[in-house]
Amino acid sequence: MKTARYTYYALLVLSLLTLYSCSSTKNLPAGDALYTGARIDIKDNKVSKKKKKALRSQLSSLTRPVPNQRFLGIPFKLYIYNKFAKAKKGPGKWIREKWGQRPVLLSDVNLNTNVQVLQNYLINKGYFHAQVAGDTTVKNKKASADYAVQTSDQYHIDKVEFRGDSSVLPQTIRETMPKTLLKPNDPFDLQVVTTERTRIDNYLKEHGFYFFSPDYLLVKADTTVGNNKVDLFMTVKPETPADARKVFRIKDVFIYTGFNLEPGQMDTSKRGATFYKGYYVVDRRKIYKPKLFQQSMAFDSGDVYNRTDHNASISRLISMNIFKFVKNRFEVVPNTDSALLNSFYYLTRLPKKSLRVELNGLTKSNNLTGSNVTIAWRNRNAFRGGEQFVVRASAGFELQYSGQFKGYNTFRFGLEPSLSFPRFLVPFFNFNTKGGFLPRTTITLGYDVLQRQKLYTMNSIRGSYGFTWKESLEKEHELNPIEINYVQPVDITSEFTDSAKNNPSLYTTIDTQFILGSSYSYTYTNVLNYRPVNGFYLNAGIDLSGNIAGLAMGANINKGDTAKILGKQFSQYTRLQGDFRFYRKVGEKSVWANRIFTGIGIPYGNSSALPYIKQFFSGGNNSIRAFRSRSVGPGTYQGPQNAGLLAEQPGDIKLELNTELRFPIVGIVQGAVFIDAGNVWLFNEDKNKPGSLFTNKFINELAMGTGAGVRFDLNFLVLRFDLAFPIRKPWLPEGERWVLGQFDWGNSEWRKQNLVFNLAIGYPF
Repeated sequence: MKTARYTYYALLVLSLLTLYSCSSTKNLPAGDALYTGARIDIKDNKVSKKKKKALRSQLSSLTRPVPNQRFLGIPFKLYIYNKFAKAKKGPGKWIREKWGQRPVLLSDVNLNTNVQVLQNYLINKGYFHAQVAGDTTVKNKKASADYAVQTSDQYHIDKVEFRGDSSVLPQTIRETMPKTLLKPNDPFDLQVVTTERTRIDNYLKEHGFYFFSPDYLLVKADTTVGNNKVDLFMTVKPETPADARKVFRIKDVFIYTGFNLEPGQMDTSKRGATFYKGYYVVDRRKIYKPKLFQQSMAFDSGDVYNRTDHNASISRLISMNIFKFVKNRFEVVPNTDSALLNSFYYLTRLPKKSLRVELNGLTKSNNLTGSNVTIAWRNRNAFRGGEQFVVRASAGFELQYSGQFKGYNTFRFGLEPSLSFPRFLVPFFNFNTKGGFLPRTTITLGYDVLQRQKLYTMNSIRGSYGFTWKESLEKEHELNPIEINYVQPVDITSEFTDSAKNNPSLYTTIDTQFILGSSYSYTYTNVLNYRPVNGFYLNAGIDLSGNIAGLAMGANINKGDTAKILGKQFSQYTRLQGDFRFYRKVGEKSVWANRIFTGIGIPYGNSSALPYIKQFFSGGNNSIRAFRSRSVGPGTYQGPQNAGLLAEQPGDIKLELNTELRFPIVGIVQGAVFIDAGNVWLFNEDKNKPGSLFTNKFINELAMGTGAGVRFDLNFLVLRFDLAFPIRKPWLPEGERWVLGQFDWGNSEWRKQNLVFNLAIGYPF
């Protein structure tokens, strides 16, 4: 039976291949053939097999046209085109134009042009005596282009010299020689020569040569050295303009704050300019304080021009988020013996006030579905110093329409005013950062209400005072010296109280929480989007609460000695966390993504556990996807099976490991396979949760799950569907925690208990 089934499948595949083969040459013009691609034959035996393979791939990619696209060796798009080739209108024409691809013909191939392109490429790579010949092969209405390549010996660099007189330009160019990309014994490569010219130009732009260009550099190659060697001489072209040879300094900086982009509206006169600490600010309506621009500009009068400060000034002005457009130009100061530039900045204002509405939808793996709306009113330049005053009002809900816990809905309401300043706002100090990003000081207040129907209502008041600044595009710091959060229950139902009697750990959910502390986080990333790249992401932070007050009051909860502020017991802890992600490109459009998350909260002094809102959770859409949201742990403890919406299991310590292979399927559709592992634990023992304490056996207590997903990447939005199931359950007895052999796909009860569907927006990491 099994042999017959395999034979049937083989015949079916063979039949399909034959069908596609016949249909691919359908509707070809008379006397023409279907072009199937180029074949490169490298004749030189001196070239190694590895280099031949690489060179063959490079040369093949240069030939034109590109043959019809194939998937698993089958030109599906060509088949669709031929299927609807005669459709003049209607659905058939739409399908052909949308999903089909016309046949690429032999007549589309220009053999001589391809031969010339391949020969030029080889010469640019140092094969100065390379020869290429082209021909075509036609069989059964299919044709290929065959290129015979004789590479000859590749030339290598013997020596490199930077030549020139003792004037400032050649001398500055010679300063760059220790970091030259042109190395003796390296193969000659025209692309490296071009990159070297750009490198030198970048260096010159940092040292005042504003009008210089890479085109003014000439690299002379001497191939008469012998032994397939070449000498390279870097020189400045004699026709280089005089201004390109000069080091320019900044004289005056003019800033126009009301520049109008409409034709005929450009007013760049200096009338009404205010001189402030070296800058001329043209702000006739007095909308901005001149100090705002003094802290934003990287140039000072008398500075040598450099590109870094040039770009930094523009970036800092844009990052204030009060200007729609920033335009810059430099102008040579006339009638002077010195090389001087005047700098002009033209700023187009954003509307002073704006209203923004955001509507979000969400779904969780614990079967809750909901939405959230946020209305944000913004006042830009609130006090004429670039300040941003924002008031956000939000409302949201999470509903469960079916099941045992129908009606246990969640509602959230919040109001958050914030005021941010484009500088460090520190009493008695006046300092700034360098680079293209202005620091920002933000003062935030917030009031939130969380209502869980039939259970409880919580009120929260919070406030913070902190700073955000970026060293560069990759590095960001956030420091909040003051963070206050007060959470208090205002309405607890008898139903919740009855549930808590059977599960006392539920009381932590409604504890009054008073956090008085500070936090700091550091973020580094060289991955600026989720496209396939090699890179990594790191976010590390520390969160402190109640340490100064606890030391001053000498609290020790283990001895029954607690301290209070304004009659309220405050939390005391140190909380550390780190999120490390590593991305490895494994194909043209595929990436292997990995994450390690670690967190530890150490309660002491006035606290025996972290406050609920600071604890860690595991399980859910962006965590271990094979388990319901917040349901894993702590440790080997398994909460009550009938807890429903109260099944959240927090911990003081967390370890999570994720790995995911992402690959394209077709168009905007991408696929993924993944494995997640992790758990949370308690720092101090809880007798109501046996097995929850963190010990040296934590590795043996990890939950694990695996699954696959489909993602629709719309560039501005990624819609993610993941289906996962557990392969290791830590609450089972030792020796029985792996459940790989217990799959029962045909059993509806097994599917209900083990298959977890996740619908989410964005990638999990």
